[in-house]
Amino acid sequence: ELSSSYGRARLNDKSLNSIRFKHISLPYKAKEEKGITQMYYAKKGIITAEMEYVSLRENQNAEAMGIKSHITPEFVRKEIAEGRAIIPANINHLECEPMIIGNAFLTKINTNIGNSALSSDIHEEVEKSLWSCYWGGDTLMDLSTGANIHETREWIIRNSPVPIGTVPIYQALEKVNGVAEDLTWEVYRDTLIEQCEQGVDYFTIHAGLLRKHIPLAAKRLTGIVSRGGSIMAKWCMKNKQENFLYTHFEDICKILKSYDTGVSLGDGLRPGSIYDANDAAQFGELKTIGQLTKIAWENDVQVMIEGPGHVPLHKIKVNVNKQKEYCFNAPFYTLGPLVTDIAPAYDHITSAIGAALIGWYGTAMLCYVTPKEHLALPDKEDVREGIIAYKIAAHAADIAKGHPSAQIRDNAMSKARFDFRWKDQFNLSLDPEKALVFFRTRHGADEKESSYCTMCGPNFCAMRISKEVKDCVKSDNKK
Repeated sequence: ELSSSYGRARLNDKSLNSIRFKHISLPYKAKEEKGITQMYYAKKGIITAEMEYVSLRENQNAEAMGIKSHITPEFVRKEIAEGRAIIPANINHLECEPMIIGNAFLTKINTNIGNSALSSDIHEEVEKSLWSCYWGGDTLMDLSTGANIHETREWIIRNSPVPIGTVPIYQALEKVNGVAEDLTWEVYRDTLIEQCEQGVDYFTIHAGLLRKHIPLAAKRLTGIVSRGGSIMAKWCMKNKQENFLYTHFEDICKILKSYDTGVSLGDGLRPGSIYDANDAAQFGELKTIGQLTKIAWENDVQVMIEGPGHVPLHKIKVNVNKQKEYCFNAPFYTLGPLVTDIAPAYDHITSAIGAALIGWYGTAMLCYVTPKEHLALPDKEDVREGIIAYKIAAHAADIAKGHPSAQIRDNAMSKARFDFRWKDQFNLSLDPEKALVFFRTRHGADEKESSYCTMCGPNFCAMRISKEVKDCVKSDNKK
C-alpha cells in the first residue's frame, strides 16, 4: 500500500482522473532491517544482475573488436562497495535500464526538464523526456515546480528507461504554498516517501548547507543561486534553526535505503558567477557534504556529490581535487561548469568547455546546460542542443581519460571521412539528422558517394589529394 499521505490523497482524488497515468501499481518496499541496495549487496561480495548488465553496457562490445577491458562484473561490484560508483535504480522504477555513474566508467550526462508555474504541461514534459533519451541523455531530472507535480512525475517515470532524479524540496515548498519558513521535516519526509514510492532513482538533497555558511554567501557578488540552497538558507534564517535536512540526515538515509534510492548531495552554495568561484562558502559546504557521505555509506545508501556551477578554467582542477579529498572519491556530478558569464543564449557552449575539462580531471557525470540557461524554460530543441553539446564534452573526457573503447567511434568516423563514405559518417555522428540536413543544403537529396564536399570542391579537397599522394607512394614502392 501507499505509505505517503499525500500520495494516497492524490490517488483518491477523482478530479485528477483525466490527467492521471492509468496503470499505477502499488509500490515495493524493503522489509524492516532488510538490506536491498546495490551498495549493500556489493559490500557483501554479491554481484547483482544490475552489476552484470552495466559491465556489458560499459564495455561497448570492446572485446569483440580485440580491445582488452578491465570492466568486469567484479570490478563494478568493487567500485560500488567502495562508494566510487553508483547504480541509481529504485526498486519501483521497473522501466529503468541499469547504468552506472563513476569516474572509472564512461562519463555520463544528465538532462533537466520540468514545468514551471508559468509554462509547460504534462504532455510537453513527457515529450521532452522521450527526446532526451533519444538524443542520448543518461539520466533525467524532473525539476517541475508548476501544477500537478505528482502526476507529471508519474508520467515521466513510467515512460523513462533512464534513471530519474528530483529535488524533493521543490514539491515540499509547493505543499506549504511557497512559504519557505513554513517548511517542516514532516512535510519533507512525506514528500520523500511519496517520490520513493513512485520510483524516483535519486534525490538532490541540500543537507550540507549550514547556518554558519550563510553569512559567507551573503558577501558574494551573486549570492546563493541554487533554488534548493536559497530555500533552505531562508528557512534557517527565518526560523533561527539548523538546516533540518542536515539534522535529519540519518532519518533520510533510512527512508532511501528501503527503496534503493540514491542521494545526490546538492551544492546549495555553488558559485553563480566566476567571481564567486572557489570561495569559503562553497568549500565550507563541501566539507560538510563529505561528512554526510560517510553517514550515507554507513546506511548502504549510494551517494554522488554535486559540484559547480560557474568556474573559470584555471580554477576547475582545484574543485576536483578538493571534492576527492573531502568526499572520499564519491562520484562527482557537476553543472558545467560555465567558464565565462558573458554569453547568454550560448551557455551550452560556455559550460561544455568547462564540462570537458572537469570530466577529464575526474567528474563522473555532467549536468547539461541548454541555450536558454538564465533566460527561459527550455523547449524540445533546446534540450537537443544541450544534450549534443554535452555528449561532445563527455566523449572528449572519455578519450582523455583513456576509457578502453572511447576512441573506436572516432577512428571509424575518420576512416569513413577519408573514404568519402557519407552515409557512414552520418550514422557515426552524434546528431545524424542535423549532419544530413547540412550536407543536403549543398549536395541536394542525393547521398551517393562523392569524392569531395562543397567546403573545398573537387580541386582543393585535401583528403582527395592525399589519396592520390598515397597512390603515388604505393606505385613508387612497387618500383
